[in-house]
Amino acid sequence: MDSLIIYGSHLCPNTLYSIIKCKDKGIQFRFKDISANLADLKEFLTIWSEDSDKLFQQAKDQGMIGLPLFILPDGTKTRDLNGVLAQK
Repeated sequence: MDSLIIYGSHLCPNTLYSIIKCKDKGIQFRFKDISANLADLKEFLTIWSEDSDKLFQQAKDQGMIGLPLFILPDGTKTRDLNGVLAQK
């Protein structure tokens, strides 16, 4: 894995904001749009359902999906945009 992966949706304002911020910082990423691609949706749902580290617990408690999700080049999963931006 050589670049950041962003799981999100083109319908999600938080995802769109994150994409803009990453582009502004010059961060290279692959965008996996779970609203437009079933394979991307399946990948995201697998991560979401196997949430052993409770990455999505707050989102689940609030009835939200938990987008965007960032997977760093080292495989670390996070929902923290500021942390992603700070790594550049």
